[in-house]
Amino acid sequence: MKLNMMYSFLKADIDLIEKELEKAIESHSPLLSEASLHLLQAGGKRIRPVFVLLAAKFGRYDIQTIKNVAVALELIHMASLVHDDVIDDAELRRGKPTIKAKWDNRIAMYTGDYIFAKSLEYMTNVEAVEAHKILANTIVEVCIGEIEQIKDKYRYNQNLRDYFRRIKRKTALLIAVSCQLGAIASGAEEPIHKKLFLFGYYVGMSFQITDDILDFTATEKELGKPAGSDLLQGNITLPVLFAMTDQSVKEKIILVNEETTKEEMNSLIELIKRTGAIEESHKISQRYLDKALGILEGLPNGRTKKTFRDIANYIGKRKY
Repeated sequence: MKLNMMYSFLKADIDLIEKELEKAIESHSPLLSEASLHLLQAGGKRIRPVFVLLAAKFGRYDIQTIKNVAVALELIHMASLVHDDVIDDAELRRGKPTIKAKWDNRIAMYTGDYIFAKSLEYMTNVEAVEAHKILANTIVEVCIGEIEQIKDKYRYNQNLRDYFRRIKRKTALLIAVSCQLGAIASGAEEPIHKKLFLFGYYVGMSFQITDDILDFTATEKELGKPAGSDLLQGNITLPVLFAMTDQSVKEKIILVNEETTKEEMNSLIELIKRTGAIEESHKISQRYLDKALGILEGLPNGRTKKTFRDIANYIGKRKY
């Protein structure tokens, strides 16, 4: 089953959020509007807004209130992507030129800042004080994650703890908070929104590990960027850390730099695959997924719970 079919009952509300995202990025500056729209039209799974909507089903569901949280969280995600592409000097995202590639780094950074600011503007429509505190803390953590990612580039002596801490800030936290804030904004009880936070965190960790695996196993067409891009940009992911336990493979990996050719990278990818690093990474991803599914068992039964389960299984085991 396709991902969007799993939550087809939310289609009208998701369409509303898509229109609201377009409205959110409008600016008096034509350049800001064009750059922001370029990113929005590149598409995406919209996992965070979907999780906000689903979590809100555990409380008093009012789309006019919930849409503000969904838009705010997706805008933060979009802004982080713009900044990521500058940090990684990335030319492509989802098969289309990045903002920094189409314009330049300065335009990209200001566009990212603008989108961040718009997310905060949307959250002012949410009355729950706790939600604002959680969102502020999340933005702080995401920014720290961006800095840590810069510091960790081409640092081949990092360990698993460094990696897990980085992907927590890069991906898992925002997904966790999407679940939690959706529930809080709808007035769901505290035990519910705390469970949803943990569910989102574990799903987010599995999601990012799967992403990092796909960087080596999916095709360039599927990825929308060259295979092995993470390693080429100096991002040391879980498959790389596992592969480097083989000293002969490590000696080749640490030679990777921005000048490494596509042919050299393809050869290295095949070498990494032969180490068993992909299989080991899948095992870790599955552990996080199992934890997420375990958390779900403590939530009320119904269509919402089943949809969360279906989506978790899908994004944890997707092929591209």
